Amino acid sequence: MQKSNSASSLGPGGLDLTQAFFKPIQNTAPPSPTKRHTKISVIGVGNVGMAIAQTILTQDLADELSLIDANPDKLRGEMLDLQHAAAFLPRTKINASVDYSVTVGSGLCIVTAGARQNPGESRLNLLQRNVAMYSNIIPPLAKYSPDSILLIVSNPVDVLTYVSWKLSGFPSNRVIGSGTNLDSSRFRFLIADHLDVNAQDVQAYIVGEHGDSSVALWSSISVGGVPVLSFLKNQQIAYEKETLENIHKEVIGGAYEVISLKGYTSWAIGYSVANLARSLLRDQRKIHPVSVLAKGFYGINGGDVFLSLPAQLGRGGVLGVTNIHLTDEEVQRLRESAKTILEVQSQLGL
Repeated sequence: MQKSNSASSLGPGGLDLTQAFFKPIQNTAPPSPTKRHTKISVIGVGNVGMAIAQTILTQDLADELSLIDANPDKLRGEMLDLQHAAAFLPRTKINASVDYSVTVGSGLCIVTAGARQNPGESRLNLLQRNVAMYSNIIPPLAKYSPDSILLIVSNPVDVLTYVSWKLSGFPSNRVIGSGTNLDSSRFRFLIADHLDVNAQDVQAYIVGEHGDSSVALWSSISVGGVPVLSFLKNQQIAYEKETLENIHKEVIGGAYEVISLKGYTSWAIGYSVANLARSLLRDQRKIHPVSVLAKGFYGINGGDVFLSLPAQLGRGGVLGVTNIHLTDEEVQRLRESAKTILEVQSQLGL
C-alpha cells in the first residue's frame, strides 16, 4: 500500500518548497546526533489500536506514528482520518503500510492485532491461531527495530507476551504485556467510588493473570497514604469479606459488561496503554501492574511465565519488580494464577 507522508514538494517537477519558503541562517550545524526522535508503531488498526493511536497523538507522546494492518483499505482510511486532524494536534508524522519496513527505528511497538473467536471455537484453538498470526508479526518488528520495546495488548495477553518474548529473541525487560494495568484502574475507580474520593488518591493493584484468576491485593490498598484494612481493624470497624470479593468480581466483569453494551472496549485500554507508553519512553520510572517474566518471584516456578506484577517502567523497559508484601493467601492465589497460565502455554508446543 502506498504511504502518505508529509512532503515539501509540489507539482510534476517536484519543486522543493522548503528551500523557497525558508531562508537558512548562517553558520549552522546539522542536528545533534543525541537528539531523540520518538517513534511508536501500532500493529492492528481495530477499535483498540485506533483508540491507542488517537490517545498517543492527543497526549503528544511521539514524533512519528506508524500504523500496520493486513487490511490496506481500512489502514489507509484510518491514517488519512488522523492526518486530516493535523491542525488540531501536536505535530506528529503519521504513516501507514502493510509492509513492516514502515516500523523501522521504532522505540516502542504496540501490538493489538489478534484473531477473532469464531462461533463454537475453543479458546485453545483461538490461541493457536493467534500464535500463528504472531509468528508473522513479531519477527519483522524485531528485525526492523532490534532495540525497541514490545508492548503486547492482544488477549490472552499473558500468554501472547510469552510468545512474543520467544519469537523476538529480546531480553525479558523489553517485552511487556499491558496485563492488569487497566484492571487496576477499574479497581481504583470502584474503591474511590465507594469512598467518594479521587481515584488518583487510591493505591491498589490487581496482579496475576489478566483474566478470571487475577488477584486483588487487598492487604496493600491505601487511600491518601492510609492503609485501608489496617485502619478499619484499628478503628474496630467491621467489614464483610464478601463485599471485597464482590468489588473484585466487578473488576473482572467490567470488560464483559462494556462489550455486552457497546460491542467492544476501546477508550479505557487506549488511555491505559498510552499511560504505559509515557512511562516507558519518557523514563518516568512509575510503578505499573504489567505482565512481566515472573519466574522466581513469590515462589513462582515450574517454567517461564508472564503475569502481572507491580513493575517499575522506564526507557529500558522493566527496570525491576516492586518488593510488595503479600499475605500468604495472596501468594497462594498468585501461584495458582501462574499455574493456570502455564497449563495453557504447555498446550501450545512452543
